[in-house]
Amino acid sequence: MKNEVLALGIAIALVACSKPGTPTEDSRPVVVQTVKSGVESGLFVYSGEVRSRYETDLSFRIGGKLIERRINLGDTVHKGQVLARLDPQDVRLSASASAAQVAAAQADLALAKAEYERAQNLFAQKFVSGSAVDARRTQYEAAQAKLHQAQAQNTASDNQVAYATLVADRDGVVTALPVESGQVVAAGQLVARVADPAYREVLTWIPEGRAQLFKPGQTAMVQVWGAPDKTYQGVLREIAASADTTTRTYAFRVAVTAPDERMRLGATAAVGFAQNGVAGSVRIPLAAVLQGEGGQTRVWIIAADGTAQARAVSVESYHDDVAVLRSGLALGERVVTVGAHTLSAGLKVKPIEQTAPVVLDAAR
Repeated sequence: MKNEVLALGIAIALVACSKPGTPTEDSRPVVVQTVKSGVESGLFVYSGEVRSRYETDLSFRIGGKLIERRINLGDTVHKGQVLARLDPQDVRLSASASAAQVAAAQADLALAKAEYERAQNLFAQKFVSGSAVDARRTQYEAAQAKLHQAQAQNTASDNQVAYATLVADRDGVVTALPVESGQVVAAGQLVARVADPAYREVLTWIPEGRAQLFKPGQTAMVQVWGAPDKTYQGVLREIAASADTTTRTYAFRVAVTAPDERMRLGATAAVGFAQNGVAGSVRIPLAAVLQGEGGQTRVWIIAADGTAQARAVSVESYHDDVAVLRSGLALGERVVTVGAHTLSAGLKVKPIEQTAPVVLDAAR
């Protein structure tokens, strides 16, 4: 898409600057690109954001009023450190009520046990029937079950009290803090995001037309906009299984092998991937490829004497605004990318070099 916009702009400039009428053959302007080695300039470059591989969204497991927030954005926290607290009054009252229920259930169980034992003694002396003993036994077992239920509820209530305190589950840096003291938060609502700065990577998005060109484990180069003089090495760690439904792009995560403090979390970064392809393949703008007689695919090149010459090429594949050629072009040749449809063999042309080079991928 970038090549199309650039080519369109150059074409408009050519039209604006040209005189009315058809240009003469010795001054026919065309836009050209030079075939260069992929080692020199063969990169797909995408912008992204520096992220941590391990990011945890922390939230309370219960709702309530936030009465204390002990952290600020950018703070370094440690595992087990208290980050925030909710008003515990309601959950403590609930815990007290459940503890009282346990005490009542224990008393009921003690009474049921005594009556059951008394019924057994009377039955042994032939004073009560067996059905009376069965009834007491049933009451005793029911009291046991009620005690277990009360104890479970009491444990849950005690947990609720503990849930009113939010602690860090790992060492890291606070990167998001969307709540303030006094705010009422719901269970599961984001309170703080903690990221581990030791494992930094770049999250970027790749158009679906090019996603298939990359594989996990592929090397990449990373530059942070805040430190343009530094180039980091990275490895493509993860490719999303499905495209974003809105942007139709795939999320790529590039792990940085040796990050430093200049690569700050949240910083804007550029990720460069080598343009992989079949050895000797060339990527050129789609507008440069024409169909000749008999369906033969061709491009126009500029010969050493400044004339246009048709060249048959073999197309391997098409990707968005790019055609990948299997053969037909060599290093140093100039390909016409704008104005090719107006040319004829031997026509004198005035080449205008486009800044973005055609890429010969000889690395793979």
